[in-house]
Amino acid sequence: MSTQEQPKAEGIQRWRFTLVLAVFALLLIVVGGRLVMLHTVEQPFLFEQGEKRTVRSEVQPATRGMITDRFGEPLAVSTPVTTLWVNPQQVDVNALSDVARMLGLNSAELKRRVSRAARQGRSFYFIKRQVQPELAERVLSKKVAGLYADNDYRRYYPAAEVTSHTLGLVNIDGQGQEGLELAFDDYLSGSEGSRQVVKDLYGNVIKQLGVKAVAEPGHNLQLTLDLRLQYLAYRELKAVVQSHKATAGSAVMLDAKTGEVLALVSQPSYNPNNRAELDPTSMRNRAIADLVEPGSTMKPFTVAAAMESGRYDANTIVDTAPGWIRVKNKAIRDHRNYGDLDLTGIITKSSNVGVSKLAQDLGPESIWTFFNHAGLGRPGTLGFPGEAVGAMPYPEQMDDLRLSTVSYGYGLSVTPLQLAEAYTSFTDGCRKPVSLLLSQVGQQPCEPVMSEDTAKQVLKMLGTVVGPKGTGQRAAVEGYQVGGKTGTAHKVGRSGYEDSEYTAVFAGVAPISDPDLVLVVIVDEPQGKEYYGGEVAAPVFSRVMEQALRLRQVIPDAPAQDSWLQVAGGAR
Repeated sequence: MSTQEQPKAEGIQRWRFTLVLAVFALLLIVVGGRLVMLHTVEQPFLFEQGEKRTVRSEVQPATRGMITDRFGEPLAVSTPVTTLWVNPQQVDVNALSDVARMLGLNSAELKRRVSRAARQGRSFYFIKRQVQPELAERVLSKKVAGLYADNDYRRYYPAAEVTSHTLGLVNIDGQGQEGLELAFDDYLSGSEGSRQVVKDLYGNVIKQLGVKAVAEPGHNLQLTLDLRLQYLAYRELKAVVQSHKATAGSAVMLDAKTGEVLALVSQPSYNPNNRAELDPTSMRNRAIADLVEPGSTMKPFTVAAAMESGRYDANTIVDTAPGWIRVKNKAIRDHRNYGDLDLTGIITKSSNVGVSKLAQDLGPESIWTFFNHAGLGRPGTLGFPGEAVGAMPYPEQMDDLRLSTVSYGYGLSVTPLQLAEAYTSFTDGCRKPVSLLLSQVGQQPCEPVMSEDTAKQVLKMLGTVVGPKGTGQRAAVEGYQVGGKTGTAHKVGRSGYEDSEYTAVFAGVAPISDPDLVLVVIVDEPQGKEYYGGEVAAPVFSRVMEQALRLRQVIPDAPAQDSWLQVAGGAR
């Protein structure tokens, strides 16, 4: 290179170096300026956009309160489950094949529905709710983009159909729909919590930023039910309904001294754990919602009303010959001509003629007042959803014929629970308001119905019903003195009482010496040759009561040889 060209080349090199430096300086200024803009002017916007993409507000579901029996045995519990869902805008539908297979879903149908949701612009679609956590973990391990999971709870009923009518059930969102789950929904529900978390692309929580609200679990509910007695009553009721091909049945067991509901069962029943097979016709709590004419189980109340009037005692003779009487062109008949009967005999033989004559002598006002104090025709005290009121005609509505029919259990209606509650008055003369919550026991005072002396005398009369001359021999319990009353009522049809459709009833108390339990059994429309209360309902009473008394360790009060358990026939 010549000496003249050398300075020229050096000048070009310096110019190039200066240009590079200037470019780098300019880039540095641009980058620096941009950083300043990002950290000052645009910082709030960028922070908001970053939170939208990574920070999520998560709802923390509250655990629903547990429902237990009187001894703390769980009847309804909430178990953790997982809900799987997808964002149709993010997920690749072809990646859902394995997910569908693992969850037991139709792959083609799932893809079609998610694709349709994507076209509709939706950003949320349930894949499957209430999945077992272990299975959900296996599905999430596939790392499918757009597939997310939320924690949830599923209601589980350990006793299933045995307690279903009383407890009811919740919907898939955990809201009470029937029974106690509905009645105490707010009390059991609790309040949800929420927290802010950072999640990755797959929905995994990377960091918890803070807790907005702490989830508060619902309150527990302890019932007066004894699960042992509930199982026992349910088993025997189901067996009799099936064996007699009956339409339905119900049974109610109460603590005779307190009115606590120890067992409350109905047939047919349903399994609340299997929502796919729920049948509305089986979900009716017949023990509190069905109204029945109690039939002859009302006769002890008519006799007690007569004794309370002061004009009758247990030995007063009533002429029932010739076995029928005519009231307003209507013949009221006994099973046969019993002739002269004292009040005990009227109960023992279940004489329609005898109680009709007593009612005619007492008058409608006295009968209505006495029956009303016994709780008939009055609203229930449980506050249970669907609880029926019952019907009792007012005195001015009772002509001679209506008065007679009411005296032996026709022309009025009660629920099985109301009938059981009324029978608690035969323990000491005072009707015990029923209670289903252990916390409410004793909150309502008992209502006097009759004197204690009258109650004891009528209870002894009820003991003769299960004796060798009574209509309820099959209700006898070996080793215990029990008392009760059979009832067989014709069903009402479109054109009046049906000749071949019946309701079989037995209501009783045990033991007579120191009443501990009241039990009412009702079997609706039993088929076949046996349909009387003493043939259908009384044996159920015997089997349930015998085992219940032994489970409660009630001391036997009668020698085994005094039991009429093996005596057959004569039931009505």
